[in-house]
Amino acid sequence: MSTQLFSENLGQRIAIAGLLIYVAFAPHSVAASAIGVAIAGIGWVIRSVRTRSLGLSRSKFDLIIVLLLVWTGLSAVLSEEPSISIAKLTSQWSVFIFYLTRAVITRRSALLMVSVLILSGCVGTLYSAFDLIRGRGVVVESIGQRSPFGRLEIFPGDTIWRVGGRRVYSVAEVDSVLRGAAVNTPLSVSIISQGEHVDRQGLVVSAVEQQATSPSGLTGSLRNHRFRASGWTRHYETFAEILQIIAQLALGFGLAHLRNHGPNKYFRIALIAVALLALGLAFTAMRTVIVAFALGACLVAWRSLRGAHKVVFVFALFFVIAFGAVVVSQTRARNALALGDPSSMLRFQIARVGLSRIPVHPLFGHGMDAMKRHWNEWGFPGKDILHLHSTPLQLAFDRGLPVLVLWLWMMALFWTEIAGAEKRASDLSDTHVYGILLGGLGALTGFLASSLVNYNYGDGEAVMLFWWLMGVCVFFSSRDPLVRSGP
Repeated sequence: MSTQLFSENLGQRIAIAGLLIYVAFAPHSVAASAIGVAIAGIGWVIRSVRTRSLGLSRSKFDLIIVLLLVWTGLSAVLSEEPSISIAKLTSQWSVFIFYLTRAVITRRSALLMVSVLILSGCVGTLYSAFDLIRGRGVVVESIGQRSPFGRLEIFPGDTIWRVGGRRVYSVAEVDSVLRGAAVNTPLSVSIISQGEHVDRQGLVVSAVEQQATSPSGLTGSLRNHRFRASGWTRHYETFAEILQIIAQLALGFGLAHLRNHGPNKYFRIALIAVALLALGLAFTAMRTVIVAFALGACLVAWRSLRGAHKVVFVFALFFVIAFGAVVVSQTRARNALALGDPSSMLRFQIARVGLSRIPVHPLFGHGMDAMKRHWNEWGFPGKDILHLHSTPLQLAFDRGLPVLVLWLWMMALFWTEIAGAEKRASDLSDTHVYGILLGGLGALTGFLASSLVNYNYGDGEAVMLFWWLMGVCVFFSSRDPLVRSGP
């Protein structure tokens, strides 16, 4: 084997290995996922240097993506807070995964990656179930008058589960963390209050307080078993968005085999995976993502099933929604199902304020994250700095109406491209590819439905998986995806 050919194969194998690392950790760790992407990028560079080609062809998405990036850059420069918004530009790197994936994957490696991703999501669900059984944090029974936690608006009934970035399961562990902390150095505290996970900043412990018998000034002996599952991550929103995408892929894969080959072993395995992933999604108690999953799943079923199978699927989907409703009622505040809880009311208030301010800067927006420095000044309620809980609203608010139009254009192109490829693949003999495209269409539909009431396009982990999936689907929608059948 020549040196050049060896380098090409080495670069390709490194790239595939990196993407496998990425999908294995995508539901669990952003750091490990980013390392996987970096390794894949190195492999792509090695291969490109040896072949003198990126392995990419132009696509109908390139112009829109460039315009999105350019306009986002202009909005950052013209931001109300340029120093904040320009620093935020680093979050736009995830589009690199779209081109990386298209350039290096093969049919065989894509199938392997999808399988690893589904398995990893199932493992995350099993861990979430274990986490719920084990319990999280310590439920506060009382707070002493001199407790440093009293200054953070933490009340009896709240659950403290992280202090200074460390998980805690008892008052003794909280005291241990405080004794080991640097004096007068602010610590972050993660709490569960009325079913919502909130991070409080600025817990400061003095030297005198550290010498106390119980520096925390707390009492409590019970763990919380009614919280919103998040796998190995801290963010149930992120975990829910990722599980929604993975569950759609498993569902598409299974229903494709059911349509073409009946209830074979691939269908049965995929069905088990879908059940597990749907269970994990319900454990997050994310009302909107559960509904988004249902919408995407209905589309997948409508395009693949026939006759009685559709009726059976509707009943199964009803069970998922019903179970999700039970979890929501048990883990979130009262009236959460009727959208009458404090979280829902706060969302409506924030959305109204954000919508009213879009005309102030319609072209380039206020700038990404500029709202964090002007939260109350611009009329947003409360002390917790959040976001607008809607991707269209947030894009228009942060970057201007032109970016919203470009984003909608891009999403419409992705949807029509994948829908067309899925329809063509349904008539071919390659059921695996058909399943990926069918699941990809469901995942995109669910992602878009969720984006109406969640800022999922601003969630780093979720948007990384989105770009990877779009890369896979666009690869299979090209003219000759089966030609590249290497490792």
